[in-house]
Amino acid sequence: MKKSIVFLSILATSSLFSENRLFDCTKIFEERKSELLLELERINDREQALYDLKEATNRLLKKKKEKLDKQEAEINRKLKLIEEKEQNTKNMLAENRKVLEEIKKIKLDKVSTTYSKMKPKSAAAILAELDPKIAVNVLLKIKPKTLSKIFAKMDPVKASELTRLLAETKENNGSI
Repeated sequence: MKKSIVFLSILATSSLFSENRLFDCTKIFEERKSELLLELERINDREQALYDLKEATNRLLKKKKEKLDKQEAEINRKLKLIEEKEQNTKNMLAENRKVLEEIKKIKLDKVSTTYSKMKPKSAAAILAELDPKIAVNVLLKIKPKTLSKIFAKMDPVKASELTRLLAETKENNGSI
């Protein structure tokens, strides 16, 4: 753009002046020509430097993106492992709860069997002293015939309370 402005100004100036002046203009133009060529070379150098900077920046951004992509992939892999471990832990916990419930049931069955084999008077005395919820859980496992013998030997008030709790438990499908 600078070249064309300079060139136009030289043309305009040269047409206004005479032949003698034309030689002076040509001389001036020749002197300025080297300056203009130097300026053009500097502009080209700056343009090349800018292009090189742009390329270097693009390479750097590409490397950073690749690094971030690798880090993201690693994080996703670790997250997946954590989720798998969490699911395994939940599964083990659920399985442990089932086993614990089964152990409690077996334990309660054994306790109930023990009370069933005891003399009704002894069983009644012990069950009367137990926490009512525990006593009801034990009584739920005892056969009705044995249960009636135990209640017969128990204090009527305590037998009435346990009978009421048994009835409520059976209405609530086995939960007190």
